Amino acid sequence: MEKRLRYSDLRAAGIVRNRTTLKNRIKKQNFPPGKRTRPNERTWGEGEVQRYVEGCPVEPKAAPIVKGRRGRPRKAETPLSV
Repeated sequence: MEKRLRYSDLRAAGIVRNRTTLKNRIKKQNFPPGKRTRPNERTWGEGEVQRYVEGCPVEPKAAPIVKGRRGRPRKAETPLSV
């Protein structure tokens, strides 16, 4: 019989940080939705979580290259004429 993992187990393993992250991973990153085992409890099979973790990319996504300065442009620097 497959071991069932609770939210606290996913958090302890470092798979999710909070419930919002879990919700987003289920919606956008194909994390298994799990099964309701009690009215207020959702659990995941250890095998399905393991398959998800193995399918995730190892390297973090590259940061975008930002050219130029952000924000309001500065006035042109000209010497003051008196």
